[in-house]
Amino acid sequence: MKMKNNRNQNIQKLRNTGICAHIDAGKTTLTERILFYANRTHIMRETKSKDGKGPVMDFMELERERGITISSAATNIEWKDYKINIIDTPGHVDFTMEVENALRVLDNAVMVICGVNGVQTQTFTVDKQLDRYEVPYLIFINKLDREESRPLEVIEEIKEELGKNPVLLQLPIREDGEFKGVIDLISMKMKFFQGRFGQKIVEKEISDEFIQEANFHRELLIDSLSLHSEKLTNAYLDGEITEDKIETAILESTLERTIVPVFLGSAYANKGVQLVLDGIIDYLPNPTEKDKVAHDLENDNKEVVLTPKPDKPTVALAFKIEKNQYGQLTHLRIYQGKVEKGEKLYNNRNKKVLKIPKIAKMHADSMETIDYVSAGDIVAVFGIDCAIGDTLTSEGKYYTFRDSYIPDPLVFYSIEVKKAQDKNKFTDAITDFVRQDPTFRSYYDEETKETIIGGMGELHLDIYLQRLAREYEIEVETSSPRISYKEKVTQETDFSYTHQKQTGGRGEYAQIRGKIAPTEVDENIFEEEIVSGVIPKEFIPACEKSFFNCLEKGKLVEGKIIGTKLLLNDGDFHAVDSSQKAFATAMKKMFNKYYSRCNPRLLEPIMNLSVVTPSQFRGNIITIVKQHRGDIQEVKVEHGISKIKGSIPLAQTFGITNQFRSSSQGKAEFRIDFKQYKFLPKQLEEEVIEKFKSRKVMK
Repeated sequence: MKMKNNRNQNIQKLRNTGICAHIDAGKTTLTERILFYANRTHIMRETKSKDGKGPVMDFMELERERGITISSAATNIEWKDYKINIIDTPGHVDFTMEVENALRVLDNAVMVICGVNGVQTQTFTVDKQLDRYEVPYLIFINKLDREESRPLEVIEEIKEELGKNPVLLQLPIREDGEFKGVIDLISMKMKFFQGRFGQKIVEKEISDEFIQEANFHRELLIDSLSLHSEKLTNAYLDGEITEDKIETAILESTLERTIVPVFLGSAYANKGVQLVLDGIIDYLPNPTEKDKVAHDLENDNKEVVLTPKPDKPTVALAFKIEKNQYGQLTHLRIYQGKVEKGEKLYNNRNKKVLKIPKIAKMHADSMETIDYVSAGDIVAVFGIDCAIGDTLTSEGKYYTFRDSYIPDPLVFYSIEVKKAQDKNKFTDAITDFVRQDPTFRSYYDEETKETIIGGMGELHLDIYLQRLAREYEIEVETSSPRISYKEKVTQETDFSYTHQKQTGGRGEYAQIRGKIAPTEVDENIFEEEIVSGVIPKEFIPACEKSFFNCLEKGKLVEGKIIGTKLLLNDGDFHAVDSSQKAFATAMKKMFNKYYSRCNPRLLEPIMNLSVVTPSQFRGNIITIVKQHRGDIQEVKVEHGISKIKGSIPLAQTFGITNQFRSSSQGKAEFRIDFKQYKFLPKQLEEEVIEKFKSRKVMK
């Protein structure tokens, strides 16, 4: 389908918005309702619809089967003469990289929080991601149609647990326990959503039953805003508060990220969604209101503030890659300049010139082709060879952006192709997966002769295994899950090492002295205190690089070494035989020799744990957690529902879901996300090391 040209698009009326949440908070349902109210679709689909078609945005077969979002999906709508690009992101922690890549290019977001379960584990993760990229956002407290919902208590959780300043813009209207609508604390009107799909908004004066509570919360709203808006404070003191002044204060404070506006409703019950769309327009930034900084590669990575104007040199970032029937589909955010069909852009990573053959606006898995896109917009292009994180620019502008935060994999499988004729297809598939998802890793272990794949969890890798079978028709065998253990020294040790090699011509000579010690944090540190030139400065970088290379693979189970500091404070060199290579070799051999003397220990990944269960099963759940070396930090009991928070070793989580289900009649919800690395108990450490050695011998 061909779209109309958007050369005259008003950037002030453009919003780039992400929808993000903990899994099952109702994020995808909210997106489906948004599409319906904006006339982008004409039927509302549910995450687990009986016809098997599922939501528009969950277009992958696996997403519709499982009823979860696996991959972020883009769409675009028009609302009250505004254009909104929307990216619906996954809520499961295993696919958090999809959220990371989306939020780094978006100007704003809507965070969905369940009105029953409140702040959950992935809510924390999303909050950190929003902070990392300084994204202004609003909150939609969802599922108020459920009798046990508790929006005012959730507001307190947002304050206490996320450390945010939520500003409530609405109150729920409940009659006989049923959620009917909201009271708008700005206009001081009751708003009801009528019609079969809640498409008609009816305003009424606030009834006597609710007026006292409404006045109280409006005063709270004005007090909260006055702390961040001098203009509103003055208006309040002068008795000149107006709706416009309140809205201006909300906008300015949201852009400064000193407040988070909070909306209420139920996406499933078709209540409150249109007001969220109004909030995106009224209170969240357009592309000109959120600065984006690039780095000039030819000017010592000096920061450059980009200007979202079409007459500037083009700067665009590739933030998502897919492979479909058309080939590689690359999603771009255009920060500056423009992109036209047939235009040539420069890839600053591989130094290649790319010709743009086709541009499209995406609507889930369908597209609408365009010939031109201007600064501030988000599009997809076909037929170019690039990777996630590549910066594309007009030739002569050599810019780049800081990298996304990419967490290390936590779970590994060895994987083997069943049929020899599938090996080439398998290589192509794994290459595609690695390009599409930076948290999916693959390598070949030369010692064990195994291909290893790594990911964020069992579900993450299971999805890719199913994609191998369905999309590439490849049968594979896998090992049981393996944990990503890390290693850390626990004892300070002095070292002295001399590397000397004579081959008849110029030899190699390097002498290094210093100490290896554990750090209090997991960071690795290289320091040098060389005086009097005993080691020339030109050899120090080689020592540092060699040290960090040594940390990539420890001696216990070949885990990455963390929390280790090396101090280089003495040494010697030879005027002819010393070189960078000689000092790098000395560092490598020294570390191999002295590592075991530092009493290295294994660390295992510990996960944050969140279980929500009917209270009658609380004791069963706590018992299971403790039996699996888990630790309970907090239990909250409200309205017959228990929220259990704690931590548990990742190694203990495999298969635990079935135990939770069987002990709670299938009613317990279980979520984990990474917390920290912690020393493995000594007895278990010995078992893990022995298993690792046995596997090496068997191979």
